[in-house]
Amino acid sequence: MLIPAVLRPSRCKLDSSFKLHFYYIEFIPIPADRRYQMFGLFVINRLPEESEKLDVELHLARARIVKAGIKYLGKIEFNKEEMILAHNFQEMFLKVLLDRSEFTPSYILLGNDGALDMDSTFYLLLPIKQKFYGDNMIDWPAVKRCLSSPAFQDPMGLSLHDSYLPNESLKLLGGTYNKADVIGSLVYTPHTDLFFFVDAILDGTNAKSELNGATYAEHFKQRLHIKLSHPEQPLLKAKQLFCLRNLLHNRQLESTESEARELMEHFVELPPELCSLKIIGFSKDMGSSLSLLPSLMYRLENLLVAIELKDVMSSYFPEASQISASGILESLTTERCLERISLERLEVLGDAFLKYVVGRHNFISYEGLDEGQLTRRRSDIVSNSNLYELSIRRNLQVYIRDQHFEPTQFFALGRPCKVVCNPDREATLHPKNIDPDRRENCNLRCTKSHHWLHRKTIADVVESLLGVFIVECGFKAAFAFLHWIGIKVDFENSAFYRVLDASSTNLSLMNYMNISELEELIGYTFKRKGLLLQAFVHPSFNKHSGGCYQRMEFLGDAVLEYLMTSYLYSAYPDLKPGQLTDLKSLAVNNNSFAYVAVKKSIHRYLIKDSNYLTTAVNKFANYVNLSSSEKDLLEEPTCPKVLGDIVESCVGAVLLDSGFNLNHVWKLMLMLLKPILSFCGMHIDPMRELRETCQYNGFDLGLPEPTKYNGEFHVKVEVNINGKMISCTAANRNSKDARKVAAQETLSKLKNYGYKHKRKSLEEILRSTTKKESELIGYDEEPINVEDDIDMQMNNLLINGERTSIQSTAGDNKVDKNDANSGRNNKSNVVMQNGCLPRGATDKINQKEYHGDMVRKTARSFLYELCAANYWKPPEFELCNDEGPSHLRKFTCKVLIEITGTSVSLLECYSDPKLQKRAAQEHAAEGALWYLKHLGYLPRDENRF
Repeated sequence: MLIPAVLRPSRCKLDSSFKLHFYYIEFIPIPADRRYQMFGLFVINRLPEESEKLDVELHLARARIVKAGIKYLGKIEFNKEEMILAHNFQEMFLKVLLDRSEFTPSYILLGNDGALDMDSTFYLLLPIKQKFYGDNMIDWPAVKRCLSSPAFQDPMGLSLHDSYLPNESLKLLGGTYNKADVIGSLVYTPHTDLFFFVDAILDGTNAKSELNGATYAEHFKQRLHIKLSHPEQPLLKAKQLFCLRNLLHNRQLESTESEARELMEHFVELPPELCSLKIIGFSKDMGSSLSLLPSLMYRLENLLVAIELKDVMSSYFPEASQISASGILESLTTERCLERISLERLEVLGDAFLKYVVGRHNFISYEGLDEGQLTRRRSDIVSNSNLYELSIRRNLQVYIRDQHFEPTQFFALGRPCKVVCNPDREATLHPKNIDPDRRENCNLRCTKSHHWLHRKTIADVVESLLGVFIVECGFKAAFAFLHWIGIKVDFENSAFYRVLDASSTNLSLMNYMNISELEELIGYTFKRKGLLLQAFVHPSFNKHSGGCYQRMEFLGDAVLEYLMTSYLYSAYPDLKPGQLTDLKSLAVNNNSFAYVAVKKSIHRYLIKDSNYLTTAVNKFANYVNLSSSEKDLLEEPTCPKVLGDIVESCVGAVLLDSGFNLNHVWKLMLMLLKPILSFCGMHIDPMRELRETCQYNGFDLGLPEPTKYNGEFHVKVEVNINGKMISCTAANRNSKDARKVAAQETLSKLKNYGYKHKRKSLEEILRSTTKKESELIGYDEEPINVEDDIDMQMNNLLINGERTSIQSTAGDNKVDKNDANSGRNNKSNVVMQNGCLPRGATDKINQKEYHGDMVRKTARSFLYELCAANYWKPPEFELCNDEGPSHLRKFTCKVLIEITGTSVSLLECYSDPKLQKRAAQEHAAEGALWYLKHLGYLPRDENRF
């Protein structure tokens, strides 16, 4: 992962003066049962303001917590001697915490390397006084006392003497020391190869005192074969030196015996003569603080990296400055980090939002694509492979945190990383020919902090970052992020209006349903009745020129997935990501929606032309309306997909008619899906539950291929329970449904034998979790204006005036604008050849004008709107010719417009050769508009054409 720039050292040596910024590190233990030595953090550059608000919970054993933070207190100047002392002190305690095997010799060398590694971090952690003032904040006496210990003195120049008074000294392994130096020190016991903090001297207890029916001396002789030479000396009250652990995640209540002994206030009694004095003044209070600092600094470094990413994004789009650094950090932290924050929930929300806005963009921008094509196009955009490529372009991978904090891999000033990574060694340290699935197990921490990442992990971060933008700032900020990452989700309002007006072709179906009755059922009154009609037209019905519900179903499915995710995310803040996904799968699926369609009776309004479909729908509807006791006697019929589809298409129609007003759709969802949102009687897929149950219990699961007989699929499920075979069979016209039934029967048999799923059911989880008021997350868009006068605005493109007709170049056929919508009897071509358009017209039309509330339009956009206003087919642009060398290639385009009236005429206009295809299309559109103006479809005083 990236090393924070603010913590990188400047190019200088430690034997020089520094002015460092000072941060007081605050520890608040819960419960307040421990004492902690006060410490300070000293850095070259002042930290960003957001990082100064760091607040982290460090989790100890037995549910104990220490809340930690930092507070800025100004700058302090260090002279050369103090810098060396500070470096040696930090090297000393890092060796004790992480490399204590280097502390077993009688002499330890410190300060061997005074150079600063530019690939590492620079900061100092030093003890500070309980009452600090000015430049005397640092507890230099404590630092010097530790560094003056015998372990750091050259044995050749060290003189130990026994000049202490007998009652003031103790004989330790290696010499006699003052009692005052022994108390609050760190000692080493070679016979156990352990380190201990000396908390006190037990003056009333010595080796002759009893311990479990025998003396301490007898215990050491019998158990350890050690005969004490000074049994009359008082024993030392000592606490074992801890093993450094990751404190950033919840610790298990159940701890190992050794861990409990280390992390709880557990003391032992030690004979002084078995102890080697290592560090004078290194008390357990100091050790308790030092046990917290690596985890705290690791979190601080990660927060600083998140702030760097925030600054990068803010330099491209200002909306990023509104996001909190803690939110970005959460969106960069994977579940593998084993911390209390994770990107998983944000990723679920971002994934649903991305599918919605990309689907919406495709729906509006590509009118000619059917549902399948829209789905494939969206899949290409939201796929992990595409998100991965986009992430790499923005270098997002360097910010991702995908490894849990491993204390042995903690490197800082005084403990540099020994694995030097350079271009010559990189291929050896991080070989690329390893199986991708095994790379994560081969991560070797190097000086460049390289590590392997799965492509999916990198893709997930895009969705989690999108999620945090939605949660903290809303849709507009999320759109800005998507634009930065390289995903287009905006669209032209004119394209949206074309979709609305195209729905008018469905008004001929008004006799097929009672629209007001249906509107009352769904609780929404449509401005564009054609949208509602189209939402209920099945593809089997081909007695009209409009479309069917499939495109609207695509749109409705996308918005429902986001709304349902928003509901679950806000209502159940404590649910895990997997549980959110399970609940969403139970709610947003065809079977659930089919029940809604029948219960709301909206299936009765389906416009179709298929006897088989009618029979299937009626059969399923009759079953749904039966009582529970009656259902138990019957097999559930196959659910017709169309029933779920019309719920989604109905929601899609409301979304369009409201101008993408999600508040309206949110209310509709809560009303329609109220029975689903209770999540009563819902279970995960039987096949998934069976697989997980067998995996948990170690059973072999057999799933033979289905066989088809008399139009039905016969499915068999087999489970081997330690040699005993259980099998269940089921038959259904749908193989998946048959397999579900067989799996459910198998689960029932397993439960009778006492084998259940290892996890709680979703109902149990929901009963035990906190539920809050649900909310529509992030919606801050302004709905598009779709008031009733839109039709009038579009129709105003046809200006009343004198009847005008122009004879076509293809024959005598005349086009009368007053007959434009009266029929489709025949066709003829109306062709405008190159150069027929007056030069003045092309000059003026290149200027874009405001038209009502709509944005400035090109000739192409204006032409699309004119066709929509007259209920003509959209204009078709074709590339006719391209000529010239590659660097001077010119393109010629034509536009075809079908003008419908008492007869049907085909207007065909060609452009001049242009250097760009878009310019050629624009020129052809200009010619068509100029011609249509002379036909009377535009006012004579329209100066643009």
